[in-house]
Amino acid sequence: MRRRRILSYLLVIWMTLLLAFPLTSAFASSKVYHIPIHNEVERGLHAFLERAFKEAEENYAEAIILDIHTPGGFVNAAGDIAMLMDATDIRTIAYINKDAHSAGAFLALHAKEIYMVPNGTIGAAAVIDSAGNAADLKAHSAWVAQMEAAAESKNRKPIYARAMADASVDLPKFRAGKGNLLTLSASEAEKVGYSNGTVSNFQDLLKATQLNGSDIVPVEPTFAEKLARFITNPIIVPILLSIASLGLVVELYSPGFGVPGIMGLSALGLFFFGHMVAGLAGYEALLLFIVGLALVVAEFFVPGGIVGIFGGVLILLSLILAGANMMQMIIAIFIALVVAIIGMVILMKFFGKKLHVLNKLVLMDATTTEEGYVSNVNRTELVGKVGTAITPLRPAGTMLFGSERIDVVSEGGYVDAGKHVEVIKVEGSRIVVRQTEKDLEE
Repeated sequence: MRRRRILSYLLVIWMTLLLAFPLTSAFASSKVYHIPIHNEVERGLHAFLERAFKEAEENYAEAIILDIHTPGGFVNAAGDIAMLMDATDIRTIAYINKDAHSAGAFLALHAKEIYMVPNGTIGAAAVIDSAGNAADLKAHSAWVAQMEAAAESKNRKPIYARAMADASVDLPKFRAGKGNLLTLSASEAEKVGYSNGTVSNFQDLLKATQLNGSDIVPVEPTFAEKLARFITNPIIVPILLSIASLGLVVELYSPGFGVPGIMGLSALGLFFFGHMVAGLAGYEALLLFIVGLALVVAEFFVPGGIVGIFGGVLILLSLILAGANMMQMIIAIFIALVVAIIGMVILMKFFGKKLHVLNKLVLMDATTTEEGYVSNVNRTELVGKVGTAITPLRPAGTMLFGSERIDVVSEGGYVDAGKHVEVIKVEGSRIVVRQTEKDLEE
Protein backbone atom coordinates (compact mmCIF):
# COMPACT_ATOMS: atom_id res chain seq x y z
CA MET A 1 0.00 0.00 0.00
CA ARG A 2 2.77 2.37 0.94
CA ARG A 3 4.70 1.44 -2.20
CA ARG A 4 1.65 2.19 -4.36
CA ARG A 5 1.29 5.60 -2.70
CA ILE A 6 4.95 6.42 -3.40
CA LEU A 7 4.55 5.41 -7.03
CA SER A 8 1.47 7.64 -7.29
CA TYR A 9 3.42 10.60 -5.91
CA LEU A 10 6.23 10.00 -8.36
CA LEU A 11 3.76 9.80 -11.24
CA VAL A 12 2.16 13.10 -10.20
CA ILE A 13 5.57 14.78 -9.94
CA TRP A 14 6.58 13.46 -13.36
CA MET A 15 3.33 14.72 -14.97
CA THR A 16 3.83 18.11 -13.32
CA LEU A 17 7.34 18.37 -14.73
CA LEU A 18 6.03 17.43 -18.16
CA LEU A 19 3.48 20.22 -18.07
CA ALA A 20 5.96 22.72 -16.70
CA PHE A 21 8.82 21.81 -19.07
CA PRO A 22 7.40 20.16 -22.19
CA LEU A 23 9.92 18.13 -24.13
CA THR A 24 9.54 20.16 -27.27
CA SER A 25 13.05 19.46 -28.37
CA ALA A 26 12.34 15.72 -28.37
CA PHE A 27 9.06 15.84 -30.25
CA ALA A 28 9.12 19.05 -32.29
CA SER A 29 9.89 18.76 -35.98
CA SER A 30 13.20 20.13 -37.27
CA LYS A 31 13.43 23.52 -39.00
CA VAL A 32 14.53 24.05 -42.58
CA TYR A 33 15.31 27.61 -43.67
CA HIS A 34 14.28 28.45 -47.22
CA ILE A 35 16.32 31.43 -48.43
CA PRO A 36 16.06 32.99 -51.91
CA ILE A 37 19.09 34.08 -53.96
CA HIS A 38 17.42 35.85 -56.84
CA ASN A 39 18.49 38.63 -59.19
CA GLU A 40 22.08 39.91 -59.01
CA VAL A 41 24.60 38.81 -56.42
CA GLU A 42 25.83 41.98 -54.69
CA ARG A 43 26.82 43.30 -51.26
CA GLY A 44 23.24 44.01 -50.22
CA LEU A 45 22.47 40.29 -50.72
CA HIS A 46 25.38 39.42 -48.44
CA ALA A 47 23.86 41.49 -45.60
CA PHE A 48 20.52 39.70 -46.01
CA LEU A 49 22.11 36.23 -46.08
CA GLU A 50 24.24 37.06 -43.07
CA ARG A 51 21.08 37.77 -41.07
CA ALA A 52 19.34 34.64 -42.41
CA PHE A 53 22.28 32.33 -41.59
CA LYS A 54 22.57 33.80 -38.10
CA GLU A 55 18.85 33.26 -37.48
CA ALA A 56 19.10 29.66 -38.74
CA GLU A 57 22.03 28.93 -36.43
CA GLU A 58 20.32 30.50 -33.42
CA ASN A 59 17.27 28.30 -34.02
CA TYR A 60 19.34 25.11 -34.56
CA ALA A 61 18.06 24.60 -38.10
CA GLU A 62 18.62 21.18 -39.62
CA ALA A 63 19.22 22.53 -43.10
CA ILE A 64 19.42 25.71 -45.18
CA ILE A 65 17.99 25.56 -48.69
CA LEU A 66 19.27 28.30 -51.00
CA ASP A 67 16.71 28.87 -53.75
CA ILE A 68 19.00 30.05 -56.58
CA HIS A 69 17.89 31.83 -59.71
CA THR A 70 20.48 34.44 -60.72
CA PRO A 71 22.40 35.58 -63.81
CA GLY A 72 25.44 36.22 -61.60
CA GLY A 73 26.84 39.32 -60.00
CA PHE A 74 29.91 40.69 -58.32
CA VAL A 75 32.91 38.58 -57.41
CA ASN A 76 33.69 40.27 -54.09
CA ALA A 77 30.11 39.84 -52.87
CA ALA A 78 30.04 36.18 -53.98
CA GLY A 79 33.29 35.57 -52.11
CA ASP A 80 31.87 36.94 -48.86
CA ILE A 81 28.68 34.89 -49.22
CA ALA A 82 30.75 31.76 -49.90
CA MET A 83 32.59 32.37 -46.62
CA LEU A 84 29.23 32.43 -44.83
CA MET A 85 28.31 29.08 -46.40
CA ASP A 86 31.65 27.47 -45.56
CA ALA A 87 31.60 28.71 -41.97
CA THR A 88 28.25 27.20 -40.99
CA ASP A 89 27.88 23.65 -39.67
CA ILE A 90 24.29 23.49 -40.94
CA ARG A 91 23.55 21.31 -43.94
CA THR A 92 23.45 23.60 -47.00
CA ILE A 93 21.49 22.68 -50.12
CA ALA A 94 21.57 24.64 -53.37
CA TYR A 95 18.21 24.38 -55.11
CA ILE A 96 18.82 25.68 -58.63
CA ASN A 97 15.34 26.83 -59.50
CA LYS A 98 16.18 27.70 -63.11
CA ASP A 99 19.61 29.28 -63.60
CA ALA A 100 22.81 29.51 -61.57
CA HIS A 101 25.20 31.40 -63.79
CA SER A 102 28.51 33.10 -63.03
CA ALA A 103 28.54 34.07 -59.32
CA GLY A 104 25.40 31.93 -58.89
CA ALA A 105 27.30 28.85 -60.05
CA PHE A 106 30.15 29.73 -57.68
CA LEU A 107 27.73 29.87 -54.72
CA ALA A 108 26.02 26.61 -55.73
CA LEU A 109 29.41 24.86 -55.71
CA HIS A 110 29.93 25.94 -52.10
CA ALA A 111 26.76 24.11 -51.00
CA LYS A 112 27.07 20.61 -49.59
CA GLU A 113 24.37 19.36 -51.99
CA ILE A 114 23.00 20.62 -55.30
CA TYR A 115 19.57 19.87 -56.78
CA MET A 116 18.17 21.27 -60.01
CA VAL A 117 14.82 21.64 -61.72
CA PRO A 118 14.56 19.82 -65.11
CA ASN A 119 15.15 22.99 -67.17
CA GLY A 120 17.81 24.37 -64.83
CA THR A 121 21.34 25.28 -65.88
CA ILE A 122 24.62 25.92 -64.10
CA GLY A 123 27.81 27.51 -65.47
CA ALA A 124 28.78 30.41 -67.78
CA ALA A 125 30.98 31.82 -65.05
CA ALA A 126 33.56 33.99 -66.84
CA VAL A 127 34.57 37.02 -64.78
CA ILE A 128 33.99 40.40 -66.43
CA ASP A 129 34.78 43.97 -65.41
CA SER A 130 32.30 46.77 -64.67
CA ALA A 131 32.24 47.76 -68.37
CA GLY A 132 31.14 44.26 -69.42
CA ASN A 133 34.49 43.30 -70.93
CA ALA A 134 36.61 40.28 -70.08
CA ALA A 135 38.64 40.88 -66.91
CA ASP A 136 42.42 41.20 -66.98
CA LEU A 137 44.63 38.11 -66.65
CA LYS A 138 45.19 38.61 -62.93
CA ALA A 139 41.48 38.72 -62.06
CA HIS A 140 40.70 35.90 -64.50
CA SER A 141 43.35 33.62 -63.00
CA ALA A 142 42.17 34.28 -59.44
CA TRP A 143 38.53 33.60 -60.34
CA VAL A 144 39.30 30.33 -62.15
CA ALA A 145 41.26 29.17 -59.11
CA GLN A 146 38.36 30.07 -56.81
CA MET A 147 35.91 28.11 -58.99
CA GLU A 148 38.16 25.03 -58.92
CA ALA A 149 38.67 25.33 -55.16
CA ALA A 150 34.91 25.56 -54.61
CA ALA A 151 34.36 22.32 -56.54
CA GLU A 152 37.23 20.49 -54.81
CA SER A 153 36.06 21.54 -51.35
CA LYS A 154 32.86 19.54 -51.91
CA ASN A 155 34.56 16.60 -53.67
CA ARG A 156 33.48 17.56 -57.17
CA LYS A 157 35.74 17.27 -60.22
CA PRO A 158 37.39 20.70 -60.71
CA ILE A 159 37.76 20.40 -64.51
CA TYR A 160 34.09 21.30 -65.02
CA ALA A 161 34.28 24.29 -62.69
CA ARG A 162 37.34 25.47 -64.61
CA ALA A 163 35.56 25.04 -67.94
CA MET A 164 32.70 27.20 -66.64
CA ALA A 165 35.13 30.10 -66.10
CA ASP A 166 37.86 29.46 -68.69
CA ALA A 167 36.97 29.27 -72.39
CA SER A 168 40.32 27.66 -73.24
CA VAL A 169 39.24 24.32 -71.68
CA ASP A 170 38.12 21.89 -74.38
CA LEU A 171 34.95 19.91 -73.50
CA PRO A 172 33.18 19.49 -76.88
CA LYS A 173 30.81 16.76 -75.63
CA PHE A 174 29.14 19.44 -73.45
CA ARG A 175 29.08 22.16 -76.16
CA ALA A 176 32.16 23.71 -74.57
CA GLY A 177 34.90 23.37 -77.12
CA LYS A 178 37.79 25.83 -77.03
CA GLY A 179 36.44 29.35 -77.09
CA ASN A 180 33.16 28.47 -75.34
CA LEU A 181 32.27 28.45 -71.65
CA LEU A 182 30.70 25.38 -70.09
CA THR A 183 27.02 25.51 -69.09
CA LEU A 184 25.53 22.24 -67.83
CA SER A 185 21.90 21.21 -68.07
CA ALA A 186 20.25 19.41 -65.15
CA SER A 187 20.88 15.96 -66.60
CA GLU A 188 24.48 16.80 -67.55
CA ALA A 189 25.19 18.24 -64.11
CA GLU A 190 23.85 15.08 -62.51
CA LYS A 191 25.97 12.95 -64.84
CA VAL A 192 29.26 14.70 -63.89
CA GLY A 193 28.46 14.93 -60.18
CA TYR A 194 27.57 18.61 -60.11
CA SER A 195 24.01 17.80 -59.08
CA ASN A 196 22.68 15.32 -56.54
CA GLY A 197 19.42 14.97 -58.38
CA THR A 198 16.73 16.57 -60.52
CA VAL A 199 13.46 17.56 -58.83
CA SER A 200 10.27 18.98 -60.26
CA ASN A 201 9.51 21.42 -57.48
CA PHE A 202 10.27 22.41 -53.90
CA GLN A 203 8.14 19.61 -52.41
CA ASP A 204 10.01 17.02 -54.46
CA LEU A 205 13.24 18.55 -53.19
CA LEU A 206 12.11 18.04 -49.58
CA LYS A 207 11.32 14.39 -50.32
CA ALA A 208 14.63 13.82 -52.12
CA THR A 209 16.56 15.31 -49.20
CA GLN A 210 14.37 13.55 -46.58
CA LEU A 211 13.27 16.88 -45.13
CA ASN A 212 9.57 16.58 -45.97
CA GLY A 213 8.59 16.30 -42.31
CA SER A 214 10.37 19.51 -41.32
CA ASP A 215 8.98 22.93 -40.52
CA ILE A 216 9.80 25.19 -43.46
CA VAL A 217 10.87 28.68 -42.38
CA PRO A 218 10.78 31.04 -45.39
CA VAL A 219 13.16 33.98 -45.01
CA GLU A 220 12.47 37.08 -47.08
CA PRO A 221 14.47 40.32 -47.16
CA THR A 222 12.93 43.20 -45.22
CA PHE A 223 12.00 46.45 -46.97
CA ALA A 224 15.20 48.04 -45.63
CA GLU A 225 17.29 45.14 -46.99
CA LYS A 226 15.58 45.34 -50.39
CA LEU A 227 16.23 49.08 -50.48
CA ALA A 228 19.84 48.52 -49.43
CA ARG A 229 20.32 45.96 -52.22
CA PHE A 230 19.00 48.48 -54.74
CA ILE A 231 21.03 51.40 -53.41
CA THR A 232 24.34 49.53 -53.13
CA ASN A 233 24.17 48.24 -56.69
CA PRO A 234 27.31 49.62 -58.45
CA ILE A 235 25.12 50.94 -61.27
CA ILE A 236 22.82 52.84 -58.90
CA VAL A 237 25.58 54.40 -56.75
CA PRO A 238 26.89 56.87 -59.42
CA ILE A 239 23.30 57.76 -60.36
CA LEU A 240 22.48 58.51 -56.72
CA LEU A 241 25.63 60.60 -56.22
CA SER A 242 24.96 62.46 -59.49
CA ILE A 243 21.45 63.36 -58.29
CA ALA A 244 22.97 64.57 -55.02
CA SER A 245 25.65 66.70 -56.69
CA LEU A 246 23.24 68.16 -59.26
CA GLY A 247 20.65 69.00 -56.59
CA LEU A 248 23.23 70.79 -54.43
CA VAL A 249 24.67 72.67 -57.43
CA VAL A 250 21.22 73.93 -58.46
CA GLU A 251 20.65 74.96 -54.85
CA LEU A 252 23.82 77.11 -54.96
CA TYR A 253 22.29 79.06 -57.87
CA SER A 254 18.96 79.54 -56.07
CA PRO A 255 18.21 82.00 -53.30
CA GLY A 256 17.38 80.40 -49.95
CA PHE A 257 17.03 76.63 -49.49
CA GLY A 258 14.45 74.70 -51.48
CA VAL A 259 13.60 71.56 -53.42
CA PRO A 260 17.01 71.06 -55.16
CA GLY A 261 18.84 71.16 -51.82
CA ILE A 262 16.37 68.76 -50.20
CA MET A 263 16.75 66.43 -53.21
CA GLY A 264 20.55 66.50 -52.93
CA LEU A 265 20.65 65.85 -49.20
CA SER A 266 17.98 63.11 -49.52
CA ALA A 267 20.08 61.32 -52.16
CA LEU A 268 23.12 61.44 -49.85
CA GLY A 269 20.98 60.24 -46.95
CA LEU A 270 19.77 57.27 -49.03
CA PHE A 271 23.36 56.49 -50.02
CA PHE A 272 24.52 56.23 -46.40
CA PHE A 273 21.34 54.43 -45.27
CA GLY A 274 21.71 51.72 -47.90
CA HIS A 275 25.42 51.21 -47.28
CA MET A 276 24.97 51.06 -43.51
CA VAL A 277 22.12 48.52 -43.75
CA ALA A 278 24.25 46.46 -46.14
CA GLY A 279 27.06 46.52 -43.59
CA LEU A 280 29.43 48.41 -45.91
CA ALA A 281 29.53 51.69 -44.02
CA GLY A 282 30.02 52.20 -40.31
CA TYR A 283 29.18 55.14 -38.11
CA GLU A 284 32.69 56.51 -38.64
CA ALA A 285 31.94 57.17 -42.33
CA LEU A 286 28.68 58.92 -41.45
CA LEU A 287 30.44 60.96 -38.76
CA LEU A 288 33.12 62.03 -41.25
CA PHE A 289 30.41 63.16 -43.66
CA ILE A 290 28.57 65.17 -40.99
CA VAL A 291 31.80 66.88 -39.85
CA GLY A 292 32.74 67.63 -43.48
CA LEU A 293 29.29 69.08 -44.20
CA ALA A 294 29.48 71.22 -41.05
CA LEU A 295 32.86 72.61 -42.14
CA VAL A 296 31.53 73.45 -45.61
CA VAL A 297 28.61 75.33 -44.02
CA ALA A 298 31.04 77.07 -41.65
CA GLU A 299 32.91 78.39 -44.70
CA PHE A 300 30.01 80.83 -45.24
CA PHE A 301 30.90 82.51 -41.95
CA VAL A 302 34.69 81.98 -41.73
CA PRO A 303 36.75 83.72 -44.45
CA GLY A 304 39.78 82.10 -46.04
CA GLY A 305 38.50 79.00 -47.87
CA ILE A 306 40.66 76.49 -45.98
CA VAL A 307 37.78 75.34 -43.77
CA GLY A 308 35.57 74.65 -46.80
CA ILE A 309 38.32 72.77 -48.66
CA PHE A 310 39.02 70.59 -45.62
CA GLY A 311 35.28 69.91 -45.27
CA GLY A 312 35.05 68.89 -48.94
CA VAL A 313 37.97 66.48 -48.51
CA LEU A 314 36.25 64.88 -45.49
CA ILE A 315 33.01 64.45 -47.47
CA LEU A 316 34.83 62.73 -50.35
CA LEU A 317 36.72 60.52 -47.90
CA SER A 318 33.48 59.50 -46.16
CA LEU A 319 31.91 58.50 -49.50
CA ILE A 320 34.95 56.40 -50.44
CA LEU A 321 35.00 54.67 -47.02
CA ALA A 322 31.27 53.90 -47.26
CA GLY A 323 31.57 52.14 -50.63
CA ALA A 324 32.09 48.44 -51.22
CA ASN A 325 34.99 48.99 -53.59
CA MET A 326 37.37 51.97 -53.47
CA MET A 327 37.97 52.15 -57.21
CA GLN A 328 34.25 51.88 -58.01
CA MET A 329 33.54 54.68 -55.52
CA ILE A 330 36.23 56.92 -57.03
CA ILE A 331 34.72 56.38 -60.49
CA ALA A 332 31.21 57.08 -59.13
CA ILE A 333 32.40 60.31 -57.45
CA PHE A 334 34.16 61.39 -60.65
CA ILE A 335 30.95 60.83 -62.65
CA ALA A 336 29.00 62.86 -60.07
CA LEU A 337 31.51 65.74 -60.29
CA VAL A 338 31.31 65.75 -64.09
CA VAL A 339 27.50 65.90 -63.90
CA ALA A 340 27.77 68.79 -61.40
CA ILE A 341 30.14 70.75 -63.68
CA ILE A 342 27.87 70.20 -66.70
CA GLY A 343 24.93 71.40 -64.61
CA MET A 344 26.82 74.56 -63.61
CA VAL A 345 27.70 75.33 -67.23
CA ILE A 346 24.10 74.86 -68.38
CA LEU A 347 22.75 77.07 -65.60
CA MET A 348 25.20 79.89 -66.35
CA LYS A 349 25.32 79.72 -70.15
CA PHE A 350 21.74 78.89 -71.06
CA PHE A 351 19.73 80.17 -68.10
CA GLY A 352 21.93 83.08 -67.06
CA LYS A 353 21.94 82.00 -63.42
CA LYS A 354 24.34 83.62 -60.95
CA LEU A 355 25.95 81.89 -58.02
CA HIS A 356 23.85 83.39 -55.20
CA VAL A 357 25.92 81.71 -52.54
CA LEU A 358 28.89 83.92 -53.47
CA ASN A 359 26.93 86.93 -52.23
CA LYS A 360 27.67 85.68 -48.72
CA LEU A 361 31.32 84.93 -49.40
CA VAL A 362 32.40 87.78 -51.67
CA LEU A 363 31.60 91.52 -51.59
CA MET A 364 29.47 91.90 -54.72
CA ASP A 365 28.63 95.64 -54.37
CA ALA A 366 30.27 98.03 -56.83
CA THR A 367 30.46 101.86 -56.79
CA THR A 368 29.11 102.26 -60.32
CA THR A 369 27.90 105.39 -62.01
CA GLU A 370 24.47 103.77 -62.38
CA GLU A 371 24.30 103.50 -58.58
CA GLY A 372 25.15 107.21 -58.24
CA TYR A 373 28.86 106.81 -57.45
CA VAL A 374 31.57 108.79 -59.32
CA SER A 375 35.28 108.85 -58.67
CA ASN A 376 35.59 112.55 -59.68
CA VAL A 377 33.60 115.40 -61.25
CA ASN A 378 33.48 114.96 -65.01
CA ARG A 379 33.40 118.49 -66.50
CA THR A 380 32.22 117.60 -69.97
CA GLU A 381 30.17 120.81 -70.11
CA LEU A 382 33.43 122.79 -70.49
CA VAL A 383 34.18 121.40 -73.97
CA GLY A 384 34.21 124.31 -76.42
CA LYS A 385 34.43 126.95 -73.71
CA VAL A 386 37.08 129.71 -73.89
CA GLY A 387 39.04 131.04 -70.93
CA THR A 388 42.32 132.81 -70.12
CA ALA A 389 45.57 131.17 -69.08
CA ILE A 390 46.50 132.86 -65.83
CA THR A 391 49.73 130.86 -65.55
CA PRO A 392 52.06 129.66 -68.30
CA LEU A 393 50.99 126.20 -69.56
CA ARG A 394 54.12 123.96 -69.68
CA PRO A 395 51.95 122.06 -70.58
CA ALA A 396 50.07 122.01 -67.24
CA GLY A 397 48.83 125.18 -65.65
CA THR A 398 45.71 127.07 -64.65
CA MET A 399 43.05 128.84 -66.67
CA LEU A 400 40.38 131.26 -65.58
CA PHE A 401 36.86 130.60 -66.79
CA GLY A 402 34.59 133.31 -65.57
CA SER A 403 35.45 133.50 -61.89
CA GLU A 404 36.49 129.80 -61.64
CA ARG A 405 40.13 128.70 -61.64
CA ILE A 406 40.55 125.35 -63.42
CA ASP A 407 43.64 123.14 -63.70
CA VAL A 408 44.26 122.32 -67.38
CA VAL A 409 46.81 120.76 -69.74
CA SER A 410 47.73 122.29 -73.10
CA GLU A 411 47.34 120.14 -76.19
CA GLY A 412 50.63 121.14 -77.66
CA GLY A 413 53.59 122.89 -76.20
CA TYR A 414 54.07 126.08 -74.21
CA VAL A 415 51.22 128.64 -73.86
CA ASP A 416 52.07 131.98 -72.36
CA ALA A 417 50.04 133.46 -69.51
CA GLY A 418 47.27 135.85 -70.60
CA LYS A 419 46.52 133.95 -73.84
CA HIS A 420 43.03 132.74 -74.64
CA VAL A 421 42.60 128.94 -74.52
CA GLU A 422 39.72 126.73 -75.63
CA VAL A 423 38.71 123.48 -73.91
CA ILE A 424 38.89 120.76 -76.57
CA LYS A 425 38.64 117.57 -74.53
CA VAL A 426 37.70 116.35 -71.04
CA GLU A 427 39.02 112.97 -69.87
CA GLY A 428 37.85 112.46 -66.31
CA SER A 429 39.77 114.98 -64.24
CA ARG A 430 42.07 115.86 -67.16
CA ILE A 431 40.96 118.98 -69.08
CA VAL A 432 42.84 119.56 -72.35
CA VAL A 433 43.02 123.05 -73.93
CA ARG A 434 44.62 124.72 -76.95
CA GLN A 435 45.49 128.34 -77.65
CA THR A 436 42.79 130.16 -79.63
CA GLU A 437 42.01 133.54 -81.10
CA LYS A 438 38.38 133.34 -80.06
CA ASP A 439 37.06 135.94 -77.74
CA LEU A 440 36.06 135.16 -74.20
CA GLU A 441 32.43 134.13 -73.68
CA GLU A 442 30.26 136.45 -71.72
